[in-house]
Amino acid sequence: MNRRDLLALLAGVATVPTVAFAQQAPVIGFLSGRGEGESRYLVASFRDGLREAGVVGGQNLVIEFRWADGGYDRLPAQAADLVQRRVAVIVAVGAVSAIRAARAATSSIPIVFVTGDDPVRLKLVASLSRPEGNVTGITPFTQQIEPKRLSILDDLLPKPAKIAVLLNPNSPGTGVRSNEIEAAARTLGRQLDLLSAGSAGEIDAAFAVLAPHGNGGLMIGGDPFFNAQRDQLVSLAARHKIPTLYFAREFIEAGGLISYGASIAASYRQAGIYAGRILKGAQPADLPVQQPTKFELLINLKTAKALDLAIPALLLAQADEVIE
Repeated sequence: MNRRDLLALLAGVATVPTVAFAQQAPVIGFLSGRGEGESRYLVASFRDGLREAGVVGGQNLVIEFRWADGGYDRLPAQAADLVQRRVAVIVAVGAVSAIRAARAATSSIPIVFVTGDDPVRLKLVASLSRPEGNVTGITPFTQQIEPKRLSILDDLLPKPAKIAVLLNPNSPGTGVRSNEIEAAARTLGRQLDLLSAGSAGEIDAAFAVLAPHGNGGLMIGGDPFFNAQRDQLVSLAARHKIPTLYFAREFIEAGGLISYGASIAASYRQAGIYAGRILKGAQPADLPVQQPTKFELLINLKTAKALDLAIPALLLAQADEVIE
């Protein structure tokens, strides 16, 4: 064998693993109702979960991203496209509409979801412990602990003050949640205003209604749309000097006053772990829907000072983290 033939043979052998990888690397479909830019930190947590499960994007895995950017009507076509591409798993996040679009597109490809609402009530799974079918996931229950959030805001504000709650009318189950919040307000003896916003313009309009009232407080209902609009919400609360309670740490890091809820990033990390386990042979029906083990109370004292608001000592004592 001459030198040219030997080099050609070695070059051919060297290309075999690359070709094999291209043919064999599994593909995860990542379907989100949110936008790519504001989801980067969540995708990073999702990749952390994949690594924890032993798979790494770009090495032994390909991830196909589909972003609806709040245009939920795009999700059915995006889900159908992922099915057509024969992805191994679909991760549906950022809106219940994404999960429903994935379920409508396939009954065989495993689906891993993240939703703050009750997946049993939404009929996404048969039960938390035994999901059944091809669907399982993570629920931080951001929408099921709102009576507790209301009680925190009740502790924060003087008794005569009225509390407003901002909900997304486009979110499934908003009617049920409204009833639960109203019942909690009656128990607390608080006057309550329920406001709706499903767009940036409607958020502006809601604050325009709140601003003239004064001395009241606002609770932001748990919803992916509001998380995507957190800079707008925090800015408006500061501008109108409205004490506002949020549902996730991200709002406090953006300058918000107080939040109570589970870590959204941790939920995405767990979704990555589940997706990795499924790629290694686990069945969705055998993976119970995961729930948070801890809810965090965070308080931003710098924001409280800007609002001329004294935080009760009891709340400060209960806080998991106080930002000075």
